[in-house]
Amino acid sequence: MVACRPLGWMARYFAFLAPLACTITNAAPPDDHRVVIYYQTGLGTDVTHVSLLPLIQAEPAISVTHLLIAALHVIDDDSGLHLNDHPPDDPVFDTMWSEAAQLQAAGVKVMCMIGGAAVGSFQRLDGDAASFERYYAPLHNLIGSHNIQGLDLDVEENFSLNGVIRLIDRLKADFGSDFIITLAPVASALTEGGGNLSGFNYFDLEAQRGSSIAFYNAQFYFGWGYAGSASDYESIVDDGFAANRVVMGLLSSPDNGSGFIALDSEAPVLQELVRENGNFGGVANWEYFNSLPGGKAAPYQWASWMAEHMVAARKMERSEVSSSEALWRGVRKLGRRARREAKKSYHHYIA
Repeated sequence: MVACRPLGWMARYFAFLAPLACTITNAAPPDDHRVVIYYQTGLGTDVTHVSLLPLIQAEPAISVTHLLIAALHVIDDDSGLHLNDHPPDDPVFDTMWSEAAQLQAAGVKVMCMIGGAAVGSFQRLDGDAASFERYYAPLHNLIGSHNIQGLDLDVEENFSLNGVIRLIDRLKADFGSDFIITLAPVASALTEGGGNLSGFNYFDLEAQRGSSIAFYNAQFYFGWGYAGSASDYESIVDDGFAANRVVMGLLSSPDNGSGFIALDSEAPVLQELVRENGNFGGVANWEYFNSLPGGKAAPYQWASWMAEHMVAARKMERSEVSSSEALWRGVRKLGRRARREAKKSYHHYIA
């Protein structure tokens, strides 16, 4: 359902913005507000191991929806694949794989993340057919042997559009339509003309393979997006990505990089996003081991905190966008549209 609210006196002077005062009031499916956990530090079976089991045992309800084990790297030795510094089947990971299986049995989707800041994986997967088969085989074997339910592609190096499409198509062909494929772009890459680390254009990818991609774990930190207000997320939606396809990626602790937003400051942002986007895609954290509010002693509390705040916002009476906010959102959207058209004209002129 679409509900529209008049802009009052502003409509008389800004009539062209009237259509932008409409808000979508469809209720969200119950599983739309995802809670995604990235799990990298503490994978090993030693004194540094960080257990996953509190995510399904320490709270009355299970809040995490997706667990992303990080990070896989395609390499030239050690059978072609590493999970951080070791082959994935190294005994150091035995406890982690056992715990991940228990989360999966409890209903959590267990996936792996490939790529990240360490470059090389996608370059190796971007070669000719023979090269692709060589580097893809260990990844295929890992997914099958550990019953991995999906793969998160964190492409922070140049990867061709044809290359990422080939990888997505092959994963779907080999593991079926239920296999979950997500990507982890910097948030600005989901806006027209925004910064992008991946090489290919996400708008082109969405147009050609959107039906094969479950959602995007957009990184709203390190200067690529700001999670302290709803504005950057709204820019992504304004530029064409549906809210249920965009998960807001957050830093879970100030120790994990620049761009951390304190939970007290994040709470009203989540409330706004959930109330004004009934199909808000959810949240993801980087990363699990030291997540606030519990910190290293109780990192599982991040998932329950996020889930509780999103559920509370969903239960509140839906608020229509205020007249002033509708105006400024419309101005921002028209400004982005004007910039896009100017860029197109410029490129056509110099061509």
